[in-house]
Amino acid sequence: MGCYVLDFQEIDQTQVAVVGGKGAQLGELSRIEGIRVPVGFCVTTDAFQRIMAEAPSLDQRLDRLSLLKPNDWEAIRALSAEIRRMVEAIAIPDDLDAAITGSLTRLGQRAACAVRSSATAEDLPTASFAGQHDTYLNIVGPAAVLRHVSRCWASLFTERAVTYRLRNGLDHRKVHMAVVVQQMVFPEAAGILFTADPVTGNRKVASVEASFGLGEALVAGLVNADVYKVHEREVVARVVGAKQVAIQASGAHGTRKEAIEPERQRQPALTNTQVVRLAQLGRRIEAHFGRPQDIEWCLVDDDFLIVQSRPITTLFPIPAVDDRENHVHVSVGHQQMMTDPMKPLGISVWQLTAARPMYEAGGRLFVDVTQALASPASRAGLVAGLGRSDPLIGAALQTILERGDFIRSLPDQPPGEPPPGVAPASIETDPAIVAELIARSEASIAALKRDIRMQSGPPLLDFILADIQELKRILFVPQSLQVIVAGMQATWWLNEQLQAWLGEKNAADTLTQSVPHNVTSEMGLALLDVADVIRPHPEAVAFLQLQLQLEHLQDDDFLDELARVEGGREARDALQAWLDKYGMRCVGEIDITKPRWSERPTTLVPMLLGNIQNFEPGAGKRRFEQGRQAAWKKEQELLERLRALPDGEQKAEETRRMIDRVRTFIGYREYPKYGMISRYFVYKQALLEEAERLVLAHVLREKEDVFYLTFQELRDVVRTQQVDHQLVRQRMDAFRSYQALTPPRVLTSDGEVIAGSYQRDDLPDGALVGLPVSSGTVEARARVVLDMARADIEPGDILVTAYTDPSWTPLFVAIGGLVTEVGGLMTHGAVIAREYGVPAVVGVEHATRLIRDGQRIRLHGAEGYIEILA
Repeated sequence: MGCYVLDFQEIDQTQVAVVGGKGAQLGELSRIEGIRVPVGFCVTTDAFQRIMAEAPSLDQRLDRLSLLKPNDWEAIRALSAEIRRMVEAIAIPDDLDAAITGSLTRLGQRAACAVRSSATAEDLPTASFAGQHDTYLNIVGPAAVLRHVSRCWASLFTERAVTYRLRNGLDHRKVHMAVVVQQMVFPEAAGILFTADPVTGNRKVASVEASFGLGEALVAGLVNADVYKVHEREVVARVVGAKQVAIQASGAHGTRKEAIEPERQRQPALTNTQVVRLAQLGRRIEAHFGRPQDIEWCLVDDDFLIVQSRPITTLFPIPAVDDRENHVHVSVGHQQMMTDPMKPLGISVWQLTAARPMYEAGGRLFVDVTQALASPASRAGLVAGLGRSDPLIGAALQTILERGDFIRSLPDQPPGEPPPGVAPASIETDPAIVAELIARSEASIAALKRDIRMQSGPPLLDFILADIQELKRILFVPQSLQVIVAGMQATWWLNEQLQAWLGEKNAADTLTQSVPHNVTSEMGLALLDVADVIRPHPEAVAFLQLQLQLEHLQDDDFLDELARVEGGREARDALQAWLDKYGMRCVGEIDITKPRWSERPTTLVPMLLGNIQNFEPGAGKRRFEQGRQAAWKKEQELLERLRALPDGEQKAEETRRMIDRVRTFIGYREYPKYGMISRYFVYKQALLEEAERLVLAHVLREKEDVFYLTFQELRDVVRTQQVDHQLVRQRMDAFRSYQALTPPRVLTSDGEVIAGSYQRDDLPDGALVGLPVSSGTVEARARVVLDMARADIEPGDILVTAYTDPSWTPLFVAIGGLVTEVGGLMTHGAVIAREYGVPAVVGVEHATRLIRDGQRIRLHGAEGYIEILA
C-alpha cells in the first residue's frame, strides 16, 4: 500500500514526484525560519495512481488524448470532459478515505479548508503550469473535502492543462496529481509578490500587487490591484488601483463577490511599512530557493502568511560574471540574426571561434560591453557601431548612459582597438584581393576535409580544436576585415554624400544590386537554376508535390527516391550539386547542432516548387543581369547630376571611386560566414561519426546526446568513455525551457532588460516603425512566416518574419518586400534585400504579432515604416 497522506512537516522540495510542485514548495516553505504557512497536508500521487487504476478504461482514452494536436480544440474539449467525468465518478476506497479524513481531523473536522491541485509538472523552474488546475476555497466537512479532492484529481484533464502538456511535449501518463488540503485563512488583504520586477526583469526591484479580501479577485482580473515597487527597503513607486469588489468566504462554503464601499475603493490595501516588510520576507524565501519567486500572500491581523511560492519562469537568466560589479550585456544573436536558443555544443564552438569572450544565458550568447561603455574614449564609437548593426541596441545603450546611475565613468584612456564597425579601411580597390581571399579560404577548407578523415577518438577533438585556430586566423586576418569595412564605409559614404549633394535617399541600395562574389545571393539564384532542370519533368515535379503533402518526410531516402522517377536522375544531380556548394547552410546556422540542408534536403521542397511554378526558365541569370543593369544606370544618372553641381567633376570622380569600391568589396561581406559555416559542417560530420562510435560502445544512448555537451565535456567523454546521462537530460530540459524565452537586446547584471525605441514623430497613425535598409515602396499581402520550411510565398508577397539569416535567401527571389523584427543596415537580410532590389524595413519590434498573416500592408523601404491597410 502506498503512502497516501503527508503533513507539510514531512515534505521538502525534493518530493515533487510524491506531492506535486505546489505541495513540495509548501512543505519547503514551512521549513524556512520566520515564514508562516497555514497548516495542512498533501494527498499524495500514490492516492491519485490508486484512483486511476480503479478505472482501466481510462487507458484507452489517454491513448487517444496523446494523439491529438494542441490545436484540435473540439476533440480536446470533448475527450478531456469525458475523462474528468470518469475520474470524478470513481469511488474513493475506504482506506484512502480514512487516511484523508484522519489528517483532516488534525485540522479540525469542521475547519474551513482550501483544497488545491498540485501536479508533478507545475511550479517547477522550467514549467509553471500556473492556473492550469483547480483550487477550491472555504470547503467545510469531510464529505465536501473528499468530493473536492476528486475534482482536483480530475482537473489534471482540464482543456487548458491538456493543451499545455501537448504544447510542451509532456506525456499525460507521466504527470500525476497530488492535492493540498490546507487550513483556510480569511485575510484583510491578499495578493502576489514578485521578488524580481516582472516587467523589466530587474532582480533588485520587488513588485507587490495587493487587493482587499482573498487574492482570487486579483488572479481573476476582477480588480485593478494596488502595485508597489520596492528597491532596497524603500517603496520607490506606488499606484493605488480602484478596487470595486473583493472575494470573501461565503457563510456555508465557497466564496462570493462583495462590493467595496466607494470610500474604501481608492484606499491602499497595504501601508508602505507593510509592503517593505513583505518584500523582506520575499527576499528570505528567494534566498532559500536560490532564484526569484512568484509568491502568494495573505495579511491577517497585520501578519503575513505565505500560501504559495513558485519560481518565476518568464525571467531571462543573467549571464554569470564572477564579480559583484555592474555589467551591461549585449545580445550576440541579434547581431548574428539567430535569436533562437543554442544547444551547449553549439554555444561552446561559437565561443571558441569568437574574437572576444562571450557569456551564455538562456541558451543565448552575450558580449560584456561595460568597459567600452564606461570609457569616454570608446563609448561613442561603441554606441554608434552597435547602433548601425541594430538601432534598438544603440538606443538601449544610450538610455543606460543617460540614466547615469548604473555605469561609472572611467578615467579617459587613449583609444585602444577600434569599436565595431569603424575599423580603418586603408586598402586598394582591387578585385584580385577578394578573389585571393576566397581562394585561400577554399584551399584551407579542402585541406581540412582531406586531413580530418584520418582522425578519430581524442586526436579528432584535438585536431578540430587546432583547426578552429586556423578558422580564427582566416576570419580575423586584417586584409579580410579591411575589405569588409571598406565596403561598409563606402556604402555609408554614398548614402550620406549623395543625400547631402543631390537629396538622393539611400542611393547605395540600387548601386549594390548584383555585385560580384556575394555567395549568399548567388545561392538564391542558383536554386532557380535547379528549378529550371526539374521543371520539364512532370513526374519529378509530382514527386516534390507529394513530399510536400507528407507529414513525416524521409530525408535519408529523399534524393534516391527522386532519382527513381522519370527525369528524377537529372533533378537529383542538379540538387546534389547545389547541396555540395550550399548544403552546409540552414536556419540558425551559427549553431553547429542545427540540421543542415544536406542532412534535411526536404526543407528545400517548398522553395523549389515555388521557383518551378512562379518563374520562367533562365530567371536566375535574368535577375542578376537586371540588377547589374539597374546599378549601372543609377551610377550614370548620379554622375551626370553631380557634374552639373559646383565642383561637380570632383564630386563625380569621388563618387565614381566609391561606387567602384562598394561594388568590388560589398559582396565579400557574406563570404567569411560562409567559410566558417563550411568548416562547422565538416566538424559536425566528424563529431557525429565519433558519436556513433560512442553509441556502439554503449557510452551514449543517442548520437545527438553530444549536442548537449560542451566541446570540452565531449573531449572528456571521448577520452574517458564515460558520460553523465543525468546532465544530458537536465540540459535537454533546460533547452526546452529556453525556447519559451524571448532574448533581450541589452541586459544588465541586475537582470533589467533595457529596451531601446525609435524616436520619430513624422509617421502616419498606427504605423510600425523600423530601420530602412532597402529602398522602395510596395503594397501587397503580408505573409507571416516563422518556419522557412513551411513558407507559402507567392510572387510579390511581403515576407514578415522574426529574423533572416543567409538560409532565407532562396525566398528573396520571389518576395516583393521584407519586414523583420531583428536586423540592421549591414546584416545579411538587409544586404541581400538591396542586392535583389527588394524593399525592406528591419528591426520592427513584434512585427510577427502586430501584422496578421494575409493582411494587406504598405512597406516604405526608404522611410522605414509599415502601414497596415484596411
